Amino acid sequence: MSARTDGTDPCTEPEAASPDPLRWVIWNSPAGVTVFDRDINGPLLLDDESALDEVLIRMREAGVPESDDYPGLPCS
Repeated sequence: MSARTDGTDPCTEPEAASPDPLRWVIWNSPAGVTVFDRDINGPLLLDDESALDEVLIRMREAGVPESDDYPGLPCS
């Protein structure tokens, strides 16, 4: 087994990661209300409308933040 020589540590967080430790945000986008995943920097798409409604109810009850602004990192 050899040590890594490229200077990267696979166990550290990326420098560009959001400073907000919360992974999920309820995003009120122009296309509708959806769950936004900051780890993948995009919306979590649920095909079943009743499942989405239930997820949103549970997230709001748990106090997940809600935003009208894009909650992710800018695309490069």
